[in-house]
Amino acid sequence: MDKWENRKIKDLLEAILRLKNISEAKRFFRDLLTENELNEFGNRWLAARMLNGNKTYPEIQKRTNLSSRTIARISFWLKEGGGGYRLMINRISSHHKNSSCFKKKF
Repeated sequence: MDKWENRKIKDLLEAILRLKNISEAKRFFRDLLTENELNEFGNRWLAARMLNGNKTYPEIQKRTNLSSRTIARISFWLKEGGGGYRLMINRISSHHKNSSCFKKKF
């Protein structure tokens, strides 16, 4: 069993699944994480989407301030990981294609 597969993590993930909207998510994650942690997660998510959009490491570094090592790790997980990044990128992309207000932000 992986170190992160335990009851504490399962309980956290179940709590996240019960969030109903952006407002609830903002409130929960702001209480759970520091501003720096939230920004780090946001930068990693942006890097995954930029990698998916074939942006270069220098472009991603400039936009996110992430190290090339972190970007490489994100790239690995995007290509070889458990499929989480791909799942959410596809799901969000599919949702935005069905929405008239979709604009590519990177």
